[in-house]
Amino acid sequence: MTQQALTRPEFLDGEAEPNAVAPATSAVPVAAWGAVVSMALCVAVLIASEFMPVSLLSPIAIELGVTEGRAGQAISISGIFAVLTSLLVAGLTRRLDRRLVLASFSLILVISGTIVTFAPNYLVLMIGRAMLGVAIGGFWSMSTSIVMRLVPEQSVPKGLAMLNAGNAIAATISAPLGSLLGNYIGWRGAFFAIVPLALVALVWQWISLPSLPPQGNEGSSNVFRLLRRPQVATGMASIMLLFMGQFALFTYLRPFLETVTEVSISTLSLLLLLMGLAGVVGTYLVSHLVQKRLFSILVAIPLIMGVIALGLITLGSSAAFTAILLIGWGLFGTAAPVGWGTWLSRTMPDDAEAGGGLQVATIQLAITLGASTGGVLFDAAGWWTTFLFAASLLAGSSLLAAAAWRSAHR
Repeated sequence: MTQQALTRPEFLDGEAEPNAVAPATSAVPVAAWGAVVSMALCVAVLIASEFMPVSLLSPIAIELGVTEGRAGQAISISGIFAVLTSLLVAGLTRRLDRRLVLASFSLILVISGTIVTFAPNYLVLMIGRAMLGVAIGGFWSMSTSIVMRLVPEQSVPKGLAMLNAGNAIAATISAPLGSLLGNYIGWRGAFFAIVPLALVALVWQWISLPSLPPQGNEGSSNVFRLLRRPQVATGMASIMLLFMGQFALFTYLRPFLETVTEVSISTLSLLLLLMGLAGVVGTYLVSHLVQKRLFSILVAIPLIMGVIALGLITLGSSAAFTAILLIGWGLFGTAAPVGWGTWLSRTMPDDAEAGGGLQVATIQLAITLGASTGGVLFDAAGWWTTFLFAASLLAGSSLLAAAAWRSAHR
């Protein structure tokens, strides 16, 4: 069922069309939700594949005869190719059925996992990881626009929440699962273990997704033209600061917990698990709130995360307070993409693919900049400067979200 383009700013907080009767969610065909779930499974495999090397760098480096620093570039190269693909995919696939395009990215994921598993040297490993970046950038860029076509407008936040639940679960378990599997079946076996899941996602998508021929403006080759719209430019700037701040802090949580909070490895793993589970809950809760309070949520989430960052600076030596703050961080941080995905679907209903590409590129670039800048500050001036930097970025994101709100009212 294809979502109709919005003809008025229905996303303004507190505004609902008088006497409008929204179709019931139960009217959505079961097959449509099956397609969304298959996409959520693919997202989980993509994210697990992206971050699994974090816990496997040492054995990869030893077997391939490279330093751990070079092995770590297997993560950054996937991010680079994800950015490039997200900017180009709309234009390159403008005349293709979206079912075929999405299945192609899932197939690339399968091939990537297989190449990495049997990579005889570092170069082949990097080729496999670059292909993963292509799958990540292409799949994420098109996910919002495809969900918009599978379910009616009022169900889009629920569909996006399902995708981000897969994201949260995979981000939580990928590193510890990789470490566990690596101990028993080696790093190659750990990577190969996700290939069957990718195949299941591919087959499930092919069976459950209907034909989705290109529509209207889908596939516009110039995604940057969207930045001419003040609300889009302001919103993307808010997204940039949000993810920079989030990953400036999140990337360095482990050394913070080990040296400041002084928790054991088992407690650290438990805290990260609780944070991930809170993220799953957050995606569920926010999907029910964004219909009428979208911009309130977009303003509030980074502001609350900034307060949590300051709380970690002042209360980080207490394990109990740190646990509470990290659960809050997971609850709100994972919910943020649902809100901004909903914003995209309502701000650019006829340019969702181009907008999705621009959004994914912005997020990937923000993650890279946030993590790298946070690392420089962490080494040069101490962990608290990194956390303060993150809080400042998050506060800026909140202000820009408020500016986008005002722009939407004009």
